[in-house]
Amino acid sequence: MAAFKELQAIEKHLQELGEKFQAHQKEMQKTGRAREQLETQRQENSMVKEELDLVEDDTNVFKMIGPVLVKQDLSEARITVSKRLEYINKEISRVEKQLSEGQSKAGKLHENIQKIQARHKDLQMAMMQQQQQQR
Repeated sequence: MAAFKELQAIEKHLQELGEKFQAHQKEMQKTGRAREQLETQRQENSMVKEELDLVEDDTNVFKMIGPVLVKQDLSEARITVSKRLEYINKEISRVEKQLSEGQSKAGKLHENIQKIQARHKDLQMAMMQQQQQQR
């Protein structure tokens, strides 16, 4: 009887861990999408920086604010894009750290689930053997 209660407790714990693992996987997917978006922004801003580096110093540069193009100083535009790239690179580093930590956590959760599943299987086998011996 005690083995049956332990088996039920293990099943409940496995279900909770499974739900926790799934929630963690969803969070990792969300973080991965954020990483992709940041990479796209970095590529776009790198292209803008390259273009700004190619133009002459007396070239008119415009910035879109809502539906309106507003004239912007070239040096100001270069500084703005450089700072934006710096910020995006820092965000990418932060997100990559989150992904790395998340993968580590997922590995530990998976390992824990496997250990508990093995214990569950062992307990089931022991109960089956005990029932066969009682016959």
